[in-house]
Amino acid sequence: MIRDKTPAKAGKAKPAKASFRRERALIKRGVWPIAGCDEAGRGPLAGPVVAAAVILDPDRIPRGIDDSKRLTAEEREKLFDKICATAQVSVAVASRSRIDRDNILRASLWALKRAVVALPETPKHVFVDGRDRLDTPCDCEAVIGGDGIVLSIAAASIVAKVTRDRLMCALAQDCPGYGFEQHKGYGVPDHLDALNRLGPTIHHRSFFAPVVAARAKHMPWSVEPVRDLFAVTEVEVQVETAVEIDASAGL
Repeated sequence: MIRDKTPAKAGKAKPAKASFRRERALIKRGVWPIAGCDEAGRGPLAGPVVAAAVILDPDRIPRGIDDSKRLTAEEREKLFDKICATAQVSVAVASRSRIDRDNILRASLWALKRAVVALPETPKHVFVDGRDRLDTPCDCEAVIGGDGIVLSIAAASIVAKVTRDRLMCALAQDCPGYGFEQHKGYGVPDHLDALNRLGPTIHHRSFFAPVVAARAKHMPWSVEPVRDLFAVTEVEVQVETAVEIDASAGL
């Protein structure tokens, strides 16, 4: 009998969980405290950005910490309580008005730095999720995909996510009909439909495209018209011509 030597297709490998490896390497070099920080809420059309910073206790790390996106809401809630009970935690919020004023990236970085500064103990090293380092007094290391790699960042991602979700549920009470308690402000079809039907609230980010479109429909008086710089009216042409004639006549 001829056996099929073709190897069976391996199933899709699960991503490795975040670990405390980078923190332990720094601790061995005498670097302590070490914080991880992350934010939640860059992408939504409404609500604030929430940043969190966490210094985990190496001897009391709750089991199950991982990137908040890999966890269920129930798992995040349980870990939130455990992290807050065993670690040093701080949270900072960038409001919708700050996002409108500064743009979403700057508002997020402001909140992340504020969270680090607000920690009970000043860290000697900070890991931050993403590409951008923070302007902090201590060393700061940006780690792309850090919430799935560095345990301290993963812990911060859980704290930021749970805090923001709770805030959005509170906003849902203030603004019924938009479904904030379900989608947390993200641009899902139900949210876009509500925006189209009801118009934007004070909690919606003014310069995000779907919000701009909804404001133009429901509150056209609040939208400043953009003048076409290449459009020249007949009156403007006549005035400019007359000015040129007067100027040449004086020569």
